[in-house]
Amino acid sequence: MRKILLIGNPNVGKSAIFSRLTGARVLISNYPGTTVEFTQGFLKIGDEKAMVMDAPGTYNLGPSSKAEEVAVEMLKDGDLVINIIDATNLERNLYLSLQLLEKNIPLVVALNIWDETRHRGIEIDIEKLEDLLGVPVVPTCGLTGEGIHNLVTRLSEAKKPNHPVLSDMQRWQEIGKIVEEAQKIHHRHHTLLENIEDLSIKPLSGIPIALTIIFVSFQIVRFTAESLINKIFEPFFAHTWLALMNRLSVFLGRGGFLHNILIGRLLNQEIDFGQSFGLLTTGLFVPFAMVLPYLFSFYLVLGLLEDFGYLPRLAVLIDNIMHRLGLHGYAILPMILGLGCNVPGALATRLLEGKREKFIAATLMAIAVPCIAQIAMIVGLVGQRGGQYVFLIFFVLILIWFLLGGILHRVLKGESPELTLEIPPYRRPLLIAVIKKLWMRVESFLVSAVPYVLLGILAINALYSLKIIDFLAKLFSPVLTGIWGLPSESISALLVGFLRKDIAIGMLGPLNLTTKQLVIGSTVLAIYFPCVATFIILIRELGIKSMLRSAMIMLLVTLIVGGLLNLIL
Repeated sequence: MRKILLIGNPNVGKSAIFSRLTGARVLISNYPGTTVEFTQGFLKIGDEKAMVMDAPGTYNLGPSSKAEEVAVEMLKDGDLVINIIDATNLERNLYLSLQLLEKNIPLVVALNIWDETRHRGIEIDIEKLEDLLGVPVVPTCGLTGEGIHNLVTRLSEAKKPNHPVLSDMQRWQEIGKIVEEAQKIHHRHHTLLENIEDLSIKPLSGIPIALTIIFVSFQIVRFTAESLINKIFEPFFAHTWLALMNRLSVFLGRGGFLHNILIGRLLNQEIDFGQSFGLLTTGLFVPFAMVLPYLFSFYLVLGLLEDFGYLPRLAVLIDNIMHRLGLHGYAILPMILGLGCNVPGALATRLLEGKREKFIAATLMAIAVPCIAQIAMIVGLVGQRGGQYVFLIFFVLILIWFLLGGILHRVLKGESPELTLEIPPYRRPLLIAVIKKLWMRVESFLVSAVPYVLLGILAINALYSLKIIDFLAKLFSPVLTGIWGLPSESISALLVGFLRKDIAIGMLGPLNLTTKQLVIGSTVLAIYFPCVATFIILIRELGIKSMLRSAMIMLLVTLIVGGLLNLIL
């Protein structure tokens, strides 16, 4: 089977082209680093089936990072290379193209982001560029699909140009000659978007813009989520689903082992979706009616910001702050993704090259960045006692994030790396790409999260039935009661927290806690340990030894913070 390798600089739209060629589910985002591990899919060319491999982005074939090393190694396996170039940055991209020409591999050049050239006053003579490079050149736009059919058709014309090996200086001289002969740039005035680009990167104007965008984004998330809950999900569960569950409850005799598993416990002879803890009641109500609306609205806004191109600018703005934590600005991306779900946040730590910065970022995210599901539960549960208590919880989390990051930066050996991040231009998000990415993320939540919710509820019911909860409550009562001031019954929430933290916070509701205990319990559950899905991902990203070190830090911080809150409040 023929192997086709996609290779190019970061942020030239390789993932978009890959998705168009293979139909595979690949995230298409307007910030560098979307493709870190290579992805593979299949393309039908006539009667032939070819394997398409999407390599990590690299600026040259003298790799300076692990991601670039992977790209260079993959060249050995490719039978044909599609070199994807950003048409709006021809001069910068051609350095890698010349290196590929020197490798004497069958090559086709995809001149991507072609739609942007006319907006930027750039005119490229395709035929002239083909003559100068000696290989087919095809204009494409990965987001809209423009030119993809022509690209596939011309793969059969891929050439080995037998290009001489040049020195670094010779390459740049040839790039200058190619650009001068094949490209013309027309004078034009800055567009509104370009003026906003300039303003959003300068600290004096960029910081207020960043704060405004963050504030507006979370207002949109809250408004959208609450609208979905109030108009769709709660009415459905309060009427249609409740009626079905009541019939099933009567059929099961209003009690007994199977009733407790499926329906849960009745409160005042009624089903309570928040507190009954049955698989078909709380097990479905929490992920669908309480969490999914917030997750949907968060990922919708995140997708728009990604494709618009704002996140790299946020990374640059926050770079100085992140350096104080032993990180650089790009580490804000795992934190932002972690707000949606800690699992993609944990996966995003692979964008950070050094083991030290990956360890710090992963630890801070797992401890002090609650996912949107936890946030929804905290707002819903603690917010009933007053908004100031919700503010207190998040203030504590932010404080932990800064203090712990500073401590780890000073304790762990090594230096804070510099930020080398390419900033893409602002682009109008393509609605179909945003919707596709939104569906993928929501589907991932439904597939990966809902089973853990059901498993957690099933496990707690079993532990209650076997009286194991009572034993564990007595065993850990010195910590629960003596240090944190929580009732021994809260042990069940801690146990479920390892499966799903949002469910665990919801389990504090039926315990009739005081406001102080509710604040302490919610804070402890937010920081004490990642859910099992995040834990597994972090083991893979950090290694077992580093993850155990991180887990010990989490438990120590939880013990100290819970104890201090008990003393102070």
